[in-house]
Amino acid sequence: MLVALHGGGGDADYQASDDKYRLISKSEQAGFIAVFPNGYSRFRSRVLATWNAGSCCAAAVRNKVDDVGFLREVIRRVERQARVDSSRVFMTGMSNGAMMSYRMACEASDIVRAIAPVAGTDNTSNCKPAKPVPVIHFHAVNDEMVNFNGGPGPNSFTQVDFTSVPSTLAKWVALNRATPEARRVVSVSGAHCDLHPAMPGGAPVQLCVTESGGHSWPGGATSRAASSRRWRSTPTT
Repeated sequence: MLVALHGGGGDADYQASDDKYRLISKSEQAGFIAVFPNGYSRFRSRVLATWNAGSCCAAAVRNKVDDVGFLREVIRRVERQARVDSSRVFMTGMSNGAMMSYRMACEASDIVRAIAPVAGTDNTSNCKPAKPVPVIHFHAVNDEMVNFNGGPGPNSFTQVDFTSVPSTLAKWVALNRATPEARRVVSVSGAHCDLHPAMPGGAPVQLCVTESGGHSWPGGATSRAASSRRWRSTPTT
């Protein structure tokens, strides 16, 4: 099962839209269950929603929403309704959703097998996973919403001082007991992936970077300024 979390200001329907994220068609092709929860919204329509991912974002943080508890319940309900291998529950997310996937890895490592954050860093202040959680992180160098090197992005809807990608990766290399030295496993024009293999008892950490693409989802088919601008370089997955 893959739990896919929308970006800040988005909603579950947007994340589930196959012409934008292509996750439903991928789930049908690969044979996994795709789940699209909705974050906290003050509107009955559940639009313009956010996740409480630590220092971001917006009303979900201000209202101290228990999104870890909520996502645990989402996973439990799907497991009751469908044949799910509970040892193979994965999480991904875009932007604020990516940040929330990091928080889930910190606080729900008992149920999350691995995470694949996209264009969002780890902005938790207290991260003590019960066990290592494999991480593959995707980010564009020219992301102007969640800056690669940290701080508030010039085009960000919030002035949160985001953690940088290098700091996030260094944190998880240490938490996961991965090797400090990375080896390049993908190298194409405009993009590369570097892998920190797991040491005994640990879990791997991988970073995939593009030189262009902005704040976007790899392989996204349509554009949206806040969360899905087309990934212009070659997708790595």
